[in-house]
Amino acid sequence: MAYTFSLEKLNVWIDSNLAEGTSRNTNKVNTHFTTLSFSSLMEILNQIVVAKELNYIEEDNYQILRTEIEKISNKLNALRKAQLNN
Repeated sequence: MAYTFSLEKLNVWIDSNLAEGTSRNTNKVNTHFTTLSFSSLMEILNQIVVAKELNYIEEDNYQILRTEIEKISNKLNALRKAQLNN
């Protein structure tokens, strides 16, 4: 139960940091909040790896989650790169 809550909270932090970053006036600050979102995503990845190692999730679900995390991380990296180049 607590494990699920932790993942849900991290998921909210990703969205919240992106929202807060877009409300700021400079690319440097926007980039900072995008980096915070990426860090939260990496925390989720870490928890999913641990969950798999502890047999809380099956291999199929683990692979699906890894694929989705990779897609999101690629998008966050592209956003961060665009913010740095503006």
